[in-house]
Amino acid sequence: MRQFSPPHLAALAVLALAAPAAVLVARRCSDRVTTIVYRALAVLILCGWAGEYVADVIQGIWSVKYDLPLQLTDLISVTTAFALWTRGRRAAEFVYLWSLSASLQATITPDLSWNYPSVFYFTYFMYHIVAVVAGVGLTFGCGLYPRPGAPRRVFLATLGWATIAAAGDIITGGNYMYLRAKPVNGSLLSVLGPWPWYIAGIAAVGFVMLLVLQGIAELVRRGERRTPGAAAAPLQS
Repeated sequence: MRQFSPPHLAALAVLALAAPAAVLVARRCSDRVTTIVYRALAVLILCGWAGEYVADVIQGIWSVKYDLPLQLTDLISVTTAFALWTRGRRAAEFVYLWSLSASLQATITPDLSWNYPSVFYFTYFMYHIVAVVAGVGLTFGCGLYPRPGAPRRVFLATLGWATIAAAGDIITGGNYMYLRAKPVNGSLLSVLGPWPWYIAGIAAVGFVMLLVLQGIAELVRRGERRTPGAAAAPLQS
């Protein structure tokens, strides 16, 4: 898929509309309506995530080299569905930091061989867009701001998942989490040097991004403390 082609821009437009809408739903609507909308998003992201694997099998292109659930996106998708369904703070902070770093980047610079109207166009953008929408909505709509130390916890969890993905790469010869090669299309990895240096580079840049996102959330949270009733109270701690 060509980046910033009309189908790509259409997906970005959906994201630009859906993210603030998720915040407004949480802030302006009743808890019952918010629960229905957020749980519908949970079902939607699971349908996109699982539907892609089902489509691989149906089309006869599923392979252990490419289609094991070892990408960071797989972990983000499942965590996002859980966070949307429960609106728990622990899961929400992971979704916020993961989605606005990894998922947002994957949406802006998609590594996607298929184009509209392929089913893979819809599944890819479905689970990436919903993850970003969830990160924005749960944090700035529901008031589930990440706790102190969240960037460190998310970073360590990412490293742990990368270790599992690396083992999968060795066993299958795949390229899960782009640990063996950069994506074909341009992305942040394109400017971080050759292999294996770009792996260290993206780890460093990623941690900085997590710190920046934590800082943004903290600034918004402090601002809302000065404006009582500006955000919905979190359901769970």
